[in-house]
Amino acid sequence: MTVRIGKHEIGPEHPPFVIAEMSGNHNGDLDRALAIVDAIGESGAQAVKLQTYRPDTITIDADGPAFRIGDGHSLWGGENLYRLYERAHTPWEWHEKLFARAREHGLEIFSSPFDPTAVALLESLDAPAYKIASSEIVDLPLVDLCARTGKPLVISTGMASVAEIDAAVRTARAAGNDQLVVLGCTASYPASPSESNLRGLPVLAGVTGTLVGLSDHTPGIGAPLAAVALGAVAIEKHVTLKRDDGGVDSEFSLEPFELAALVTESKRAWEALGRAVIGPRESEKEGLRFRRSLYVVADVAAGDPVTRENVRSIRPAGGLAPAEIDVVLGRTFTRDAAKGTPLTWDLV
Repeated sequence: MTVRIGKHEIGPEHPPFVIAEMSGNHNGDLDRALAIVDAIGESGAQAVKLQTYRPDTITIDADGPAFRIGDGHSLWGGENLYRLYERAHTPWEWHEKLFARAREHGLEIFSSPFDPTAVALLESLDAPAYKIASSEIVDLPLVDLCARTGKPLVISTGMASVAEIDAAVRTARAAGNDQLVVLGCTASYPASPSESNLRGLPVLAGVTGTLVGLSDHTPGIGAPLAAVALGAVAIEKHVTLKRDDGGVDSEFSLEPFELAALVTESKRAWEALGRAVIGPRESEKEGLRFRRSLYVVADVAAGDPVTRENVRSIRPAGGLAPAEIDVVLGRTFTRDAAKGTPLTWDLV
């Protein structure tokens, strides 16, 4: 099973597809946004992802309690939704420039749309895929609209129940789209590694019948590497130029050198999975020659007894197995043997 996004095949037989999420880390500055794309291009990641919305397309300018983030939130506590999205959104007039810059680097670039007008904008830019954000997984009309473009869907499952995940996957398939990658996700910002529940990834694959990956908001790259071992074929991480620069998502974002490490180490983790076999590897064949075995370690003559002084377990291989020492001790040599002769049954 594979899914193709642009020039990249995604699946178990391919290195992990690393998606670098810009989100609001541009801090309202187009030049910074372009610099983030440049850094992603230099990291070796395969894709850059945006979020395509305006404050008015994702919420309304209201200020009741329902429109404020809870005071206990570690990053955005008490903030008004409209003001937060005003600060974090990627202006639509930037999209064409960001798409062009990403393509100069050979990156795939796509986005999370949050309403039909965003899908129309992204279609005009020939986005190669669509991301369904965690909170939008229950917006089945949006899932249907994205699926009907014929482009692959990457679906985040943060907060979703099995029934909600199943409904989104069924909606996409009913629209004729089976190019799906479903991402395990903990939709808290930042997320605790202890809440990642990565052992659920194989369960998620079984429930959906899709490829699975991880959208990760934990610090560092440990969780994504563990996810690769559990079957993740795609990894999404937020990226910024420098966490100390601040920004809405900076605390749980990777810096460019960390993103480069994720690309390198996730590929190594994937390579290390290998096959479900036990036994000597091809590269170990030379090492087999240097296993221990029984050797004559002092010159002996025919009729001499075998003792611990003239026969020992040493490297290399070639003689009897070390476990045979108690069998041969006390026997006599059948012929002369020089130091360095492998002990064989015909010698005793």
